[in-house]
Amino acid sequence: MFSQYKYWKPFVGPFDPCKPIRVKSYSTPPQLYINFQPAGLPQFTPREALMSGTLWPQLYSPYPDPQKGGKPHG
Repeated sequence: MFSQYKYWKPFVGPFDPCKPIRVKSYSTPPQLYINFQPAGLPQFTPREALMSGTLWPQLYSPYPDPQKGGKPHG
């Protein structure tokens, strides 16, 4: 299944002075996977486009990470 967020587990040393972060994440926006913009893509309505930050649903990327408790709008 495609996910716009990737997760990894960093090394946690036994003598790290701070509380460790067990799982870290980074986002991979959809434009990384589209080589060119094909003609005839479906479009959001103007209101939805302003709320999503893009005119095309295929390029929408929720922010912040939903796994960390953020709620994507749209």
